Amino acid sequence: MATTLSHGPRAATRPPEAASHDPRPHVVILGGGFAGLNAAKALRKAPVRVTLIDKRNFHLFQPLLYQVATASLSPAEVAYPIRAILRKQRNTTVLLGEATRIDLDRQEVVLTDGRVPYDYLIVATGTQNSYFGHPEWEEIAPGLKSMEEALTIRRKVFHAFERAERESDPERRRALLTFVIVGGGATGVELAGALAEISRQTLRDEFRTFDPAEARILLVEGGPTLLKGYSERLTTAAQRSLERLGVEVRTGTRVRAIQPGRVRLDDEEIAAETVLWAAGVTGHELGANLGARRERGGRVPVTDTLQLAGYPNVFVAGDLAASVGKDGEDLPGVAQVAMQGGKLAGRNVARLVKGREPKAFHYFDKGTIATIGWNRAVARIGPLEVSGFIAWAIWALIHVAYLINYRSRFTVMLQWMWAYVTRNRGSRLITGQPVVAPEPVTLTEWRAARDRAA
Repeated sequence: MATTLSHGPRAATRPPEAASHDPRPHVVILGGGFAGLNAAKALRKAPVRVTLIDKRNFHLFQPLLYQVATASLSPAEVAYPIRAILRKQRNTTVLLGEATRIDLDRQEVVLTDGRVPYDYLIVATGTQNSYFGHPEWEEIAPGLKSMEEALTIRRKVFHAFERAERESDPERRRALLTFVIVGGGATGVELAGALAEISRQTLRDEFRTFDPAEARILLVEGGPTLLKGYSERLTTAAQRSLERLGVEVRTGTRVRAIQPGRVRLDDEEIAAETVLWAAGVTGHELGANLGARRERGGRVPVTDTLQLAGYPNVFVAGDLAASVGKDGEDLPGVAQVAMQGGKLAGRNVARLVKGREPKAFHYFDKGTIATIGWNRAVARIGPLEVSGFIAWAIWALIHVAYLINYRSRFTVMLQWMWAYVTRNRGSRLITGQPVVAPEPVTLTEWRAARDRAA
């Protein structure tokens, strides 16, 4: 749930008349992602009234967002209205609103247009892109945390191919057909594999003045390996799969500068029209309102019961919470952690309302999976490590099972089956505002300009 800071509300939010006289404790949940939604569902039978607030009116199935960005799925197939999900939960109200601040002393959530009081608060606002002190890179290199960003990436990618069709200068065309993905985690690996398949399979024979397979896909990772947290066997398998698709993988390489049409690495200047960011996230800015000193990645430290120290009626769940596993290591910011944490936060609120002690969070690791393309994935499920088609099939079944409603599951499965047979991506439409992009700057031109300036 992305928000922007505000200096204060414009008006006081007035609760419905029935709610204002309702003696039940009021639970406010910020965020309609995996954690917030699971917290709300956990409270469906509790003697409380629940208000879930989100800036958007839909729940986003974020693990499949990259498939929207690369045109495998349409937006409606990975998003579903929050009101529809909770329509049968009579103790829950959904508000479309933008939270700007949390007033812990007054027990109120401050919105852009009012205030909402609470007896219990569950903060599940997740994370946002982190550009490591370079906010100016955001406009050039979009991340992949929201539907808007996914559609921006889709526009940039397919518009680059369209512009290349009309470009006669070979060096400028190379810049248009160069795609740099920054960050070798799951998102970066998935994007790189999908872009390679788009250029070498999906768009084959569709352009007349150039071959889309000429596209250069470069995946840059600052660490020593891709997919941090996976075993050496799986990271090696992932890198080999990407390289077989034609992706150039650069590990141990940092991005030093990103400018329109150009990326500077440790040892190379690259003319690239399209740069995509998958290198890092940080806790949502609302976390700064919770009083505690945030830990690495902007996460908020919590007790083992997911409560905020000093405020037992405030819980933090999902990617924003700095919770740890059995081994004392920080839990990753993945959907399963958010789902289990949100469910526990909701249940702990219900326990407090009934005068019982909250329970500690014990994360059950169901494994991790990253896809590299059709038929290609790596997976760790308990002690089992698999790669290739088997891992991809497991990934597909798991993700379809967790989609919100039957229609989404059915349509996504049909879409995947069709794409699997035809290698076609039916959602590759360039929509929205036209991409306003500067002419790609070739290295020859850039160096000439640099020499003139010197």
